[in-house]
Amino acid sequence: MNVNVAIIDQRLNAVVEEVREFAGAVMKMNDEPRLRSLAFVQLCVQTVLGMNSEEAMDCLTEGGGDFGVDAFHTGESVDGEFVVTLFQCKYTHKNLEGAANFDEDGVAKAVNAVRFLFDPHATVAANPRILSRMEDVRSRIVDGELPRVRFLLCNNGIHWNDEAQKHIDRLGAGEQVSWEHVNHDTLLAIIQATKPVSDTLRLSGKAIVEDFDFSRVMIGKALVTEIAQLLERHGDRLLERNIRRYLGLVGNRVNEGIRATLLNADERKNFYFYNNGITLTCAKFDYNALQQGDHQVRIDNLQIINGGQTCNTLLKVLRDLPEAQRDNLDRAFVLVRLYQLPAAEDSLVQNITFATNSQNPVDLRDLRANDPIQVRLETDIRQIGYNYRRKRVDGATRPEDITTGATAEAVLAVLRRRPHQAKFFTREHFGKLYETIFNDTLTGAEVVISTLLYRIAENRRKRPEEGAPSFRPYASCFVAMRMGDYLRHSLNLGAKVPLTHKEFDTAKKLIESQGDAYFQQSEKDIEFALNALYGRAYQEQSLQRLAATFRRGDLIEELDKLALSELQPEK
Repeated sequence: MNVNVAIIDQRLNAVVEEVREFAGAVMKMNDEPRLRSLAFVQLCVQTVLGMNSEEAMDCLTEGGGDFGVDAFHTGESVDGEFVVTLFQCKYTHKNLEGAANFDEDGVAKAVNAVRFLFDPHATVAANPRILSRMEDVRSRIVDGELPRVRFLLCNNGIHWNDEAQKHIDRLGAGEQVSWEHVNHDTLLAIIQATKPVSDTLRLSGKAIVEDFDFSRVMIGKALVTEIAQLLERHGDRLLERNIRRYLGLVGNRVNEGIRATLLNADERKNFYFYNNGITLTCAKFDYNALQQGDHQVRIDNLQIINGGQTCNTLLKVLRDLPEAQRDNLDRAFVLVRLYQLPAAEDSLVQNITFATNSQNPVDLRDLRANDPIQVRLETDIRQIGYNYRRKRVDGATRPEDITTGATAEAVLAVLRRRPHQAKFFTREHFGKLYETIFNDTLTGAEVVISTLLYRIAENRRKRPEEGAPSFRPYASCFVAMRMGDYLRHSLNLGAKVPLTHKEFDTAKKLIESQGDAYFQQSEKDIEFALNALYGRAYQEQSLQRLAATFRRGDLIEELDKLALSELQPEK
């Protein structure tokens, strides 16, 4: 028995219980072997993409008609491109040796999926969960956006064989599609990423060292091979504080530029001048101060807080570089900045991380965690019986937990009435849209009420009943906005009047008693608005066109024309 395989198998026991209700209600899946296979998909998505349980579950598409895709995640558009991450997972239940290749037939199905899913004109028979995501992607392709596909083939065994690789090679998609193998070793390495890293870093040439304000700084340069080997030894454990997930080589212009320089033997010597360098923090570093240069630096609790993209790209390119093409690698250097910071200065580390990563768009959710508004909301929300998780932590969320990500989406949709930006601009919720969402007047009561309405819409989207309208997979933020309009109407609150703790209990009781009525009437209003927008029955529109409609704001104007007085909730 492979120990790592056994550890993952044991971990699945808890994940099975996590997905059991969802699997039975949505996928009609109740037998234990299939539940365990689904739990493995859930674990892979949650671990690799860094999602919480609920977010990962929303990506699951496994079941009949899944077209060989067990999970499907679509990223936001950046510079006219977006990343689609697909998972196919094969779990061996009885044999825990971890020695079986990824199934060749599975690879063939994955290749076939890529061949047809991203062709807007191809007809595909698939289950509703994957079909709604597929048509959303296709509508973006029709609008001129370019998909970059990342297909992760996951198992509790080893890499696919040469015959399976031939299926991938025959696809001929070039760099637009990347193929990655994930197994028990990969998952365990990510899960264990919290262990501190201590190692020795060899610098080349002279270095500058300065002590000030109870901190120390060392600035020097290291061979790119040295950095690649450091990451090879420790993996994602080095990137625990780095706020960017690795974007990969495919579709990322910066990383492609790094690779192009490394692959050009004549340009390698200029890498130091082309790259912004790597910023590291540590608890302590030591070196021989009597030595003039080429220091070997012993480092405790090492973390890369800026330059994770560079490090991962260096590792990937150099790992695949043939021995015959390694000329001049001994002249390829990268700038290194090493900061020894006091253990109590966690906010300083955050500020450095923010500053060194602000040259490019990043996920700023964690960096906003200590913002005064977030701290105030935490206190305000606790007083009305809920727990505001302003910092991301491990573990599943409870009904009384409210995360910052869900808050941003709910408030922007319900309170700010920008449902299209709530759904499709999540990258900017803690960037350009932060002050719009989290202004000084936002109350804890408004956060909780907006989130409760948003949850109803999202739960109905994730668990659609038979005969649900075809637009539901794309409309949850619009539905939540409209539900908010009805709630305010019931409370006799004007659109610009803040909802405070004084109205909270009444508003919560209305949601509990009339939430379904709000939802049903809101969907009817959206159906009416769609018909008005297109001048004919919305059912005649393709899923691609419906998906595109909910990325725009003109539907809001049609909804605003409808009178709220038509709703008469049941008592």
